[in-house]
Amino acid sequence: MAKTSMVNRDIKRKKLAAKYAEKRAALKKIVSSVDASYDEKIEAATKLAKLPRDSSPCRHRNRCELSGRPRGVYSKFGLGRNKLREATMRGDVPGLRKASW
Repeated sequence: MAKTSMVNRDIKRKKLAAKYAEKRAALKKIVSSVDASYDEKIEAATKLAKLPRDSSPCRHRNRCELSGRPRGVYSKFGLGRNKLREATMRGDVPGLRKASW
């Protein structure tokens, strides 16, 4: 089980990213625009830098929904490898079973 503080921190980052998504996208559009002047681009980049660091979506970490484990997470199922294996053995994941050949 992951530390509760780390899981809560990641939840907070996810909320911040959703809150600032539109503002961040608009500023990035200005920065990458060909039509914008140099001064506009610098101003947009400065505003982008002043946004909270945790509002960037790349700071969000994929975690297991059950255990909070940060590594070995299958994004298709939202579960860590251990919990996915347990769920598969119980038959909770439709269409997934242990391989045997």
